[in-house]
Amino acid sequence: MSVTLDIRLKRANKVYHEGESVAGVIVLGCKEALQHHGICLSMEGLVNLQLSSKSVGVFEAFYNSVKPIQLISSNIEVAKAGKIPAGKTEIPFEFPLHTKGNKVLYETYHGVFVNVQYTLRCDLKRSLLAKDLSRNCEFIVHCQPQKAKVVPTPVNFTITPDTLQNIRERSLLPKFLIRGHLDATNCVISQPLTGEVIVENSDAPIKSIELQLVRVETCGCAEGYARDATEIQNIQIAEGDVCQGLSIPIYMVFPRLFTCPTLETTNFKVEFEVNIVIVLHDDHLITENFPLKLCRV
Repeated sequence: MSVTLDIRLKRANKVYHEGESVAGVIVLGCKEALQHHGICLSMEGLVNLQLSSKSVGVFEAFYNSVKPIQLISSNIEVAKAGKIPAGKTEIPFEFPLHTKGNKVLYETYHGVFVNVQYTLRCDLKRSLLAKDLSRNCEFIVHCQPQKAKVVPTPVNFTITPDTLQNIRERSLLPKFLIRGHLDATNCVISQPLTGEVIVENSDAPIKSIELQLVRVETCGCAEGYARDATEIQNIQIAEGDVCQGLSIPIYMVFPRLFTCPTLETTNFKVEFEVNIVIVLHDDHLITENFPLKLCRV
């Protein structure tokens, strides 16, 4: 006998804030009446921390600190044991989004080594012969916007062979001068990162100019920290040997779920950086790094 189970939230975008109620309906569909042993709904918010392969074994103390951190957990019995009639049945539910004690609801974030996730799980218990049914549904939590106004601090940059670091033979470098600015490095997460870059001159032909958004995730405890930087997205803003003296706009939207307001706690940190990467024709890379502070207003 085919039975379908689904969780539908009232909000199409599935975004909630602390203090609000997560409301929706459990939708059951069956061709004939169905006997069950109870329907339960649970809500859980977890921070999952993972160590990169280079850090495993380095810090023995880590194995305690990388256990999942529970932010919120609650259960309700939606229906007692009984019968569901044939056809489509909708059971409404509502969960208050409140933490216990002094815990904070961090914003939903899908990273590589840090994951903050909020899920609803519905379980339909059946008799021994029939398999229990379950369905998961993720919802998104946004942290409360900060009251203070974000004042943009523009950052000007100039890249020449003399400003580069991590170079073995500076004398072998071609001559180049690249200028530009970012309109702000303390960014509002819902607004794009903007600025411009200008190639004033370059002896070596340029192959490409790219904008790379990087997440820097730190997991650990008092004994030590493992810090890992990984790429979120890479946008090409210019291709080929660009005209010299031409202003090239920088424009990048922060992707949802893969970014969150900059976060620092005792067990983990999530920070963001942006790299302006100039690729020369011989595939040499010139990179300028800018730490970003993201916030929600």
